[in-house]
Order: sequence, then C-alpha cells, then structure tokens
Amino acid sequence: MSTVDKMLIKGIRSFDPENKHVITFFRPLTLIVGSNGAGKTTIIECLKLSCTGELPPNARSGHSFIHDPKVKGETETKGQIKLRFKTAAGKDVVCIRSFQLTQKASKMEYKAIESVLQTINPHTGEKVCLSYRCADMDREIPALMGVSKAILENVIFVHQDEANWPLQDPSTLKKKFDDIFSATRYTKALEVIKKLHKDQNQEIKTYKLKLENLQTLKDAAYKLRESIAQDQEKTQSLKTQIQDLERNIQKVETKIQQTETTLKDLRNLQDQISTKTTARSTLFKLQQTQYAALAEENEDTDEELKEWQTKFEERIALLESKISKLEREMNDTETKRVFLSQAIKESTREIGKLQHEADAHMSLKHDRDSTIQRLFVKHNLGSVPSIPFSDEVAFNLTNRVKTRMMDLEKDLQDKKKSNEMELKALWDSYVAANERCSELEAQKQAKVEMKIGVVRRIKDKENERDLAEHQLSNLNLSHIDEREKNLQMEVEKKTLQLAEREFESNIQQKRTDLFCLEQKIKALYREKDVLTSDSEYRVKLDLKKAELESRKKKHKKIIDEHKEKIRGVLKGRLPFDKDLKKEITQALGALKKEHDDLNSKSVDAEKEVKVVQMKIQDVKNSLSKFQKDMDARKKFIDSKLQSLVQQSFYIDSFREVLREATEKRDVQKSKYNIADGMRQMFDPFERVARAHHVCPCCERPFSPEEEDEFVKKQRVKATTSAEHLKVLATESSNADSLFQQLDKLRMVYEEYLKLGKETIPQAERNLKELIEDLDQKTQALDDVVGVLAHIKSEKDLVEGLIPPVETADRLLLEMRSLQEEVEDLESKLDARGQGVKSLEEIQLQLSTLQSTRDNLNNELQKLWEEQSYMNNDLSNIQMRWHTLREEKSEASNILHKVKSAEEDLDLLAEEKDQVDLDEKHLAEALVPLSKEKEKLLHDYNELKSKLEREFEEQSELKRSYQQEFETLLTITSKIKEYNDSKKGERLKELQEKLSVSESQLQGCETRKTDISAELNKSKELMRNQDQLKRNIDDNLNYRKTKAEVDELAHDIDALEDRILKIGGVSTFEAELKKHLQEKERLRSELDRSHGTLSVYQSNISKHKLDLKQAQYNDIDNRYFNQLIQLKTTEMANKDLDRYYNALDKALMRFHTMKMEEINKIIRELWQQTYRGQDIDYISIHSDSEGAGTRSYSYRVLMQTGDAELEMRGRCSAGQKVLASLIIRLALAETFCLNCGILALDEPTTNLDGPNAESLAAALLRIMEDRKGQENFQLIVITHDERFAQLIGQRQHAERYYRVTKNEHIALSKPRRYSIDSHFKEVSHKYSKGQSTTRDLSLLDPTWLG
Repeated sequence: MSTVDKMLIKGIRSFDPENKHVITFFRPLTLIVGSNGAGKTTIIECLKLSCTGELPPNARSGHSFIHDPKVKGETETKGQIKLRFKTAAGKDVVCIRSFQLTQKASKMEYKAIESVLQTINPHTGEKVCLSYRCADMDREIPALMGVSKAILENVIFVHQDEANWPLQDPSTLKKKFDDIFSATRYTKALEVIKKLHKDQNQEIKTYKLKLENLQTLKDAAYKLRESIAQDQEKTQSLKTQIQDLERNIQKVETKIQQTETTLKDLRNLQDQISTKTTARSTLFKLQQTQYAALAEENEDTDEELKEWQTKFEERIALLESKISKLEREMNDTETKRVFLSQAIKESTREIGKLQHEADAHMSLKHDRDSTIQRLFVKHNLGSVPSIPFSDEVAFNLTNRVKTRMMDLEKDLQDKKKSNEMELKALWDSYVAANERCSELEAQKQAKVEMKIGVVRRIKDKENERDLAEHQLSNLNLSHIDEREKNLQMEVEKKTLQLAEREFESNIQQKRTDLFCLEQKIKALYREKDVLTSDSEYRVKLDLKKAELESRKKKHKKIIDEHKEKIRGVLKGRLPFDKDLKKEITQALGALKKEHDDLNSKSVDAEKEVKVVQMKIQDVKNSLSKFQKDMDARKKFIDSKLQSLVQQSFYIDSFREVLREATEKRDVQKSKYNIADGMRQMFDPFERVARAHHVCPCCERPFSPEEEDEFVKKQRVKATTSAEHLKVLATESSNADSLFQQLDKLRMVYEEYLKLGKETIPQAERNLKELIEDLDQKTQALDDVVGVLAHIKSEKDLVEGLIPPVETADRLLLEMRSLQEEVEDLESKLDARGQGVKSLEEIQLQLSTLQSTRDNLNNELQKLWEEQSYMNNDLSNIQMRWHTLREEKSEASNILHKVKSAEEDLDLLAEEKDQVDLDEKHLAEALVPLSKEKEKLLHDYNELKSKLEREFEEQSELKRSYQQEFETLLTITSKIKEYNDSKKGERLKELQEKLSVSESQLQGCETRKTDISAELNKSKELMRNQDQLKRNIDDNLNYRKTKAEVDELAHDIDALEDRILKIGGVSTFEAELKKHLQEKERLRSELDRSHGTLSVYQSNISKHKLDLKQAQYNDIDNRYFNQLIQLKTTEMANKDLDRYYNALDKALMRFHTMKMEEINKIIRELWQQTYRGQDIDYISIHSDSEGAGTRSYSYRVLMQTGDAELEMRGRCSAGQKVLASLIIRLALAETFCLNCGILALDEPTTNLDGPNAESLAAALLRIMEDRKGQENFQLIVITHDERFAQLIGQRQHAERYYRVTKNEHIALSKPRRYSIDSHFKEVSHKYSKGQSTTRDLSLLDPTWLG
C-alpha cells in the first residue's frame, strides 16, 4: 500500500519562504495540533496539491496560496513543496513542485516554475526523473499511489471548506460519486459501444447493398468475359479464313501483274508504232516543205557540202568575233561615260553645299570678332587689335572674357557671404535679447502661479483647521477618560466572575457521566439485539421457504407447458432438468448449421437462376437486335434497288438485278473495247497513205486524187467513230457505276442472308436451351427453398424454446441457492440459546438510562449556554472599552492636526510675501529689455533690405555679362566645329576632281564615235555572206530529213513484227479481265471477312473497355472482400452486443456491491459514533435516473424509527459534519485498498463533546483493527485538545506536531513533541479546568522561537 513519508514546505501561505519546514508522517497516526489560524490546514492543502495538482478553494488562482511578498517588503516570493511517498508497489518516489509569486505594477503574477517526479534506481542508487511536466505528474502520482484522482480529492485529502460535500446539493453529490465510481467514464464507454453498435448496423445495411451491387457487377463482368471469349474464338477463325483469302488474292495479283506487264509491253509497242508513224508523217511533210523551199538542189555529196559549211563557218566566226569585240568595247565606253557624268553631277552638288557652309563660317567669324570687340569696349577689358582676328587671337581674347566672368562670380559670392555674416551678427543679438526677455517673463509667470498655489494652500489649511476645531469642540475629553476607567473595572469584574464559575470542570464532569451512560445503553442494545435475532432468523426462514416453493411451482409450470415441444425437438425424449438447456442448445446448434448449409445452397441456386435469367435476357436482346438489323438491311436494300434501277424491285430479286447489271456492264465494256480497237487500227491509215502514197490495206499506189478521196473518207469515219466511242464510253461508265453500287450492296445483302439463315436461328436455339436450363434450375431452387423452410420452422420452434428453457434453468439455480440458505438458517436456529433477561426488562432499563442521559444532556447544554452568555457579555464590554480607547486616540490626533495647521499657515504667509516681492523685481527688469529687443529687430530689417538691393544689382550685372559670354561661346564652338570637320580642304579636293572628270568624259565621247563607224562596216560585210550559207544549210537539212523518214519506216516494220510474235492485245485483255473478276470476288469476300472481324474486334474492345471501367476493376476480389467485411462486421457487432451486456451487468453488480459495502460500514460507524437517539443510522441511496441508462442520482438518508428521511436540510451542523466524516471513512475503507492514507482536517468542527468522544473512539477502533496493516496512516489535524488527548495514545503514536504562529512576524512554524510528556500536563490541567491554549506553549522552551 502507498504511504507518505515526509513533506517539506517553504513559502506556502504563512510558512516562511526563507526556512524549510519538514513534517514526518508516522504510522498509524500523525497528529497535528494548533490554534485556529496557525496554518494547520495548509499541510492538507500541500498534500493535496502535491498528489493531484489541484489548488485549494479560494486560492485566487494561486495568488493567496503563496506567501505574500508584501509581508517581507519584497517584489517576489518563491514557494516549494517536496513530498516523499511510497508507491503501491513499495517504491520510494519524490514529488517536487515549485512556485513563484511576483508583485507587478498593478497586479500579482503567479506561476509554477518547476515540477519534478523522481525515484531512485535500486541498482545504481542514482536519481531518475520520471516526469517534468505538471500534467503528466497529475496523472502519474494517483496511478503510483494506486487510487484515482477523485479518491485523493474527495476522500483522502479533503479541505475543511469542502469536508461536508456528502450533504451538499444533489448535482454536486452526483458529480463526486460519479468521479469516485468512474461512472462517467464507463457510462460514456457504454454509450460509445451502443452508438458503435448502431453505426455498425447501419454499415451492415450499407455493406449488404454494396454486396448486392457487386453481385450484379460480378454477373455482368462474367457475362462480358464470356462474350469476349466467344468473340475471340470467332475472330481467330476469321483470321485463318482471311489469311487463306489473302494468299489467294496474292496469287491472282501475281497473275494480273504478269498479264498487265505483257499488256503494257504490247501497248508500249503500239504506242511506239503510233509515235513513230506520227513522227514519220510529220518528217515527210517537212521533207516536202524543204524540197519546195530549195532555191537550188545541189548535186554535191553530203561530205562536200559539210566541208563547204565548215570553212564558211570559220570565216563567219572570225567576223562575228570582231563584231562582238567592237560591241563590247562600245558598251564599256558607254558605261564609263555614264559613270563619269554621274560623278560630275555629284561633285557639283557637294561643292555647292560646301561652298554655302564656307560662306556661313566666314559670317560666324565676323560675328565672333564683333562680339569680342563689343564686350571689351562695354566692360572696359582693355585694347583689342583690328578686325578680323586670327583664331589664336580670338581664343586669347575669349579667355580674357572668361576670366572676367569668373571674377564677377567670385565677387558676387563674396558679397553674399559678407551680407549673411552681417545679418547673422545682428540677428544673434536680437535672439539673445529675446531669450533674456522670455526668460524674465517665464520667471514672472512662474511667480504668479506660485502665488496662486500658495493662496490655495492657505485656504485649504484654514478649512482643515476649522474642521478640526469644530470636531474638537464636539468632544468631551474628561468624560471619555472617566468612561474608560469604568469599562476597565467592569472587564476585570466579568473576567473574575467567569473564572469563579469553573465551567470547564463542570462540563467535563457532565461529559464523563454521559459517556458512562452511553456505554451502558450500548450494552443493553447488544443484549436486545441478541434476543431479537431469533425472530429475524425465523422470519427469514419462512420467507426463504415460501420463495423456494414459488420457484418450484414456476419451474414445473414452464416444463409442463413446453413438454410436448421439447419431446418433439428431442425426438420423444424428455431429459433431466439439469441437462435440458444443454440438449436444447445442442439441437439448436445442429439445426442452425443445417439451416446455414441449406441457406448457402439456396443462395447459390438463386445466383445460378439469376445468371440464366440474365443470359436469357441477353439472348432476347440480341435476337431483337438481329431482327432489327435484318429489317433495317432489307429496307436499305429495297430503297437502294428502287433508286438505282428505277423499277419496283425488292430484296428477293437482288441477285437477278445484280446478274443483269454484270452482264450489261460486260456487254458495254466489250462494245467500247471493239470500237476503241477499230479506232486505233484505222487511225494510222491516213498517215500511211500520205507517207507512202499507197493503200494501207492492199498496198496499191494512190494517185493524188485517190489519195485525197481516201484521206477524206478516213477522216469522216474517224469523226463518226469518235462520236460513237463517246456514246459507248458513257454507256459503259453508267453500266459499270450501276454494277459498282450494286456490288457494294452485295455485302449488305449477304449479311442480311446470314442474319436470316444462320444468326437468328442460332439465337433462337440458344434461347430455347436456356429456357429449358432455367426451368431445371428453378425447380432445383424450389426444392431447396422448401427444405429450407421446413428446417427454418424447426429452428424457429427450438429458438422459441430457448427463453423458457433458460428461465427454467435460472429458476433451477435459484432453487438450489434458496435450498442452501434454508438449510443454513435451520442450522443456525438449532444452535441458538435463550437470554437471561426478558425483552421487557431490558427495554425498561433502556428507558431509564435514556431519560437520565437526556437530563445530563440538558444540564450540559445549560452550562454551555451560560458559559457562552458570560463570554459574549465579556466580549461586548471589551469591545466597548476598545471603542472608547479608539475615540480617545482620535481626539488626540485631531488636536495635533489643529496645531500642525496653524504652523503651516504661518509658513505659507511668509512664502506668499516673498513671491510678491520677486514678481515686482522681475516686472521692473522686463521694461528696458523689451525696448532693446524692438530696436535690434528694426535695425535687422533695415540692414537686410539694403543688402538685398545691393546684391540684386550686382547679380543683374553678372547675368547680363554671362548672357553675352554664352553667346560668344556658342559662336566659338560652331567655328571650332567647322574647323575640326576640315570642310575647306574637302571643297578644294572636290573642285580638282571635277576638272579631271570633265576631261575624261570628253575622251570617252571621241572613242565612242570611232568604234561605231568600224562596227557598221563589219555588219555590212556579215550580211553579204548569209545567202550562201542559207543555200548550203537548206540542202543539208533536206537530205537529213529524208534519211530520218526512211529510218522511221524501218523501225515501224520491226515493231509490227514483234507484236505479231507476242500475240494479240484482246487475248491478254480477256485474260486480265478474268483475273480481275477473280480478284474482285476474293477482295469482296476478304472485305466481308474484315468487316465481320472488325465487328467482333469492336465488340471485344468494347467489352474489354467495359471491363476496364472502375465498376468492374478487380470485381471478384472486391466482391470477396465485401463479403468478408460484411461477415466480420456482423460478427463484430454481435461481439459488441455481448460486450455491452456483459459490461452493463458488471457495472450494475459492481455498483450494487460497492454501495452495499459502503452502507454497511456507514451504518456500523454511525451506530458506534453518534450519541443521539433521533437518528438510528444513515445510508446512501442511489437511484437510476432513467430506463436503459447507468446514470445514478445519490441521496444521504437517515433512518428514524420506521421513517426514512433525506438528511440534507433536516440535520444540525454537528450531524452534518459527523455524517460527512463517516461517509468519507466508509469510502476510504471501500476504495483505498492500495492506499492506506486518510487525512482528517478539523473532524470535530460543530461536534458536541459526546459525539467528539465517540468519533475518537471510532478512530481508535479503526487504528486497532488495522494495527496489523503495516502501511495504514491516519493524519488528524485539530485544534481540540481534548480530542487530541483521546486519540493521541502511546500505542498509536510516540510524537505529535504542534503548529504555532509567531505573534511578531505572523509566520507558521510546526514543532514536534513527545506524546507522553505533553498530554500528561494537558490532562492534569483539564482535570482542574485551568488549561488554556496559552499554557501549552510552556511545555517547550523553544515554542516561541
């Protein structure tokens, strides 16, 4: 158990802040005695603050708890409490709390400056700090002491002001008991559990909704995955088919490429023939034209003509070279002439500009010279040479002007400084005179104010003197002295009378007699209790037997009512009563297990039915979609056919329309190809006839007329065939366009046929299979649900049996318990014997003793009242005497005030005269000083005006000179700028360059005339050679064209032979057409497969995209996790419910048990302690504040006979103190199992003598009962010496503490004394009735310090 060992107090309340006061706490009793106001309660406050951190009541936030620094005349006081205690585990711990109180300007400032919790390491012996924070210490210390903070505050360390809390208002009492029981914490825990249970119920509902949603999503995800798998299988099949088609297309394309290559070669050969034929015809025409244009056909060979042409060209080339050279030279000369003309123009323009600037420069030099001359004459700067000036002379003269400018500036500054110095000297004189004048005026004003203050003080002193004289006139000093002597004599008389009555000894004798009577009455009560106990046991026995019989009847009734149901559940068996609950519970467990299995099977079957229903719905949706697609395709094909064919054709005739369009396209294309072939065949006939002058078919020679007729016919045929070819091309294009559009519709038609013949029938078959599967699964679900309903009815039957079976089992247990109690009571009655006295005799003796006790109480009460009356009378006389002495002292003070006021008036009159004299002297000295100040100010203003005028004239002269000088500087800078730019030299250079350019231009004109004459002569010679050259060229060109015509005719024959060897173009075109049709068919089939593949892939992508949506992400795990979360939450909620019920029952049992234990102890202590007859015993009654809550309200009740009344408001102050003390003792006995400390502060307050003695006896019994308990500590603080003597026995304590307060410095000081030596002296003085508190100080020579 935890105990306190020592406590150090320094600077707390009236304890000295300079000295340390140590108190050692003994076991089992620590007794602290002292008079009122000595500082005893401070010890309890320090203990409570050390252990809980709570300041005592009325401490004003700590300001009144720390020693006031004003007592010592300081601004700061430091206080400290150091407590050493043993924890519940027997470990030594030291708690240190330090404080500081500082006197600020307007307020006190309190703060905690140190908090340390220390212990000693048992291995190293070093100090170890457990905590430095106040909040942590406030939690740690109660935990270390093994009790709660509420117990420390309300039971162990209770302040005197709060000692009666059990009889305060109901709200305070409820708060205290709730804190002691920690009820608020557990009630909040129950509320939190209940709220958590409710929240989790809501969560379970939410989880179920989420689980249903996840089940739906899971089924949808399963459906999407199944669709993806089916589409992937179809996609794989289509990809294989597409690969085969692509290979076939590649083979056909290879054949087409080979055929097209051959056709291309043939067409290239035809194109070459056509090109060469056209070129031959063109060259033949050119040949005829050249022949007609020949002036003379030369008979020389080609080599001879070429040789003539070569030599001729050499001569012509030399002549052309010369002409070209002359022309280049002519161009160069012209270019040079133009350049020189341009240069002359630019030079002339620049010379004019420079000449203008030179004229301006001369004008500036003239202005400069005239300005310098004017300045020298105007300002008398000396003689100057004649105009014009050279640049050097002008520069020197300008410097002289500049020097004069600087002199003027310096003179102006000197003038300004001298003016300022003169003005400053005169102004300083004025300021000094003004300051002296102001100083005298201030002194005069101060004297005037001083005079006013002295007059006011004289008036105040006169009023004060008059008031004091008036008060003194109302007092009769001789009468006051006489009354004081009379009152002093009366006080001495009353004191002597009070001592003669010996009230203390008489009261003590009466209390001793009363105590003896109380002991006799208690003994008689014990005898009476023994006699009445038999009747109580018999009554209890009858009650218990009746209760036992009632329980048996209820048990039999329950078994009889449910016997048939129990046999039905247990298959005809009816077990023993003790095994009934066990077997019913086992049967219920088996049924629950079977029910859960069937329930899970029904859930699985229901899921399968839902899956099949979803599949059926999907198939129906797909079937509806396929039907809509088929109808849409039919409408689309019908509308397209009617718009293309312009007749009433429908989808059934699509194949016939497509076949007719194909045949029509082939016929039109064949007609066009034939017509185009004929055109290509007949086109060269005209060229052949013109070139060879023969018939192209039979090679018969043509005469010119026949040739013209043949060409004319050919041209008419070509025009007709071209028009016919255009018509055929249009018809072929229309037929091909119709075929292409119908061929595009073919894929839609094939999809329509596939939907009608394959897709829709397959979907209908799947729907039929799924409906059959749904019927089978629905039947299986119905079977499982039927069995489940049967099992559920059986389970509900067993669950309905559980409450009565549990009730029967509970009644059986109660019957056993009652049987044991009956047997126990019967054995006790058998062992009892009869008493010696009768109950009436004991009651008679009790009445006699009680009447005697009442008489003694009345006599004792009269003695106390008489003693109180005499004490009050003595106190009143002493107060009147004290008041009279204060009046006498006040009259003496008033007389002293009158004399002091008259002396002060004499001094103030002298001071007023002196002030008047000083004021007169100052006024006389101020007149001449004011005149001097005004004269100095006038002189200063006149001098300032004069100096300003002179300065302004000199400044105007300087400004005028400066303006002229700046003009001169501007002109000089412009002249210098012209000279620096060297524009004069540039003018001379340009004039020289101009004369050179003019001479060069004249030479170019002469050379140009010479070259022109020579060039005309060469060109005339060139024109005479052209005629000869033209004749040679014409002959050579004619022969060359004829050779080319012959070569082209040979090439054409060779190409026609190659075409005959390869084969005809129409054969290869027919073969190419066949391959193209095959390719088109394969391509159409491939496109259809690609379209179907894209549809499947689109579906796969769409389904995968749907699966990637957030709602399908990890749906299986989410469903599984949600299911686990739901189940675990349901299980946790059931556990919470069980824990709530268990905690609720445990709290009720704990509260009931503790309240019974507390009330039992309270009753015993009250009956042992209280000496009155009006209250048999007291108890604490707790009522629940409402259904379903564990909040209690508390009342302290007193039992008076058969009446039970609330004690608050119906008891005296002494009864209130005793009841509160007994309740605290009972709470300590109940809750302080790990802490043996109990502190009582002034426990005898408002208690009369007998009750105080009874309390002492009760405390002695408690200490006697716990003498074997090593760590029990009782700390008693009292001012009652008699009470201290009763409990301060040698076997319980060898020493005690006495707290006193020094009369001079008002500081508390605890002293330790021996129990034996002190209380023998006190007992002796009490026996004579002479003991006073003052006499106790004589026991120790060091008492007063």
